[in-house]
Amino acid sequence: MRLVRLVGSPAHARVLGPLITREILYWLLIGEQGSRLRHLALQGGYTPDIIQAVKRLRQHFDQPLRIEEIARDLGMSVSGFHHHFKTVTALSPLQFQKQLRLQEARRLMLSEDLDATSAAYRVGYQDAAYFNREYKSLFGIPPMRDVQRLRGETLAFSGQ
Repeated sequence: MRLVRLVGSPAHARVLGPLITREILYWLLIGEQGSRLRHLALQGGYTPDIIQAVKRLRQHFDQPLRIEEIARDLGMSVSGFHHHFKTVTALSPLQFQKQLRLQEARRLMLSEDLDATSAAYRVGYQDAAYFNREYKSLFGIPPMRDVQRLRGETLAFSGQ
């Protein structure tokens, strides 16, 4: 939440963003999945290929997902790609893309004051009702209520 709150303040984001990111990494490494993360970082293997796939998904998250093409480009079978991707990210490629889209939609609604439908289309959803269901499934509440809650928390935080 502290990282999200920096969206409206580029000056603070430049200084605090890397520090908060480093803290998040720290908590991840000492958390219950920390040993898995350390193992993956040290193991190598397919991890560099999966990192390339993740970069590609991040750059083109709003485009249709073409698993066969990504797997072929990495020299893997589709099933092998799925297996290695899930080993590294703990998500399937489709789940990963969905989370990227929903996180970006949330960012757009907060920072650019977009409504849910506009944000949905910007991140690649063609059906606003489906977007609303997916958003609620990930964040627990519908998009606009979530944005209102986050803005309220930000105002309460900045008022302290």
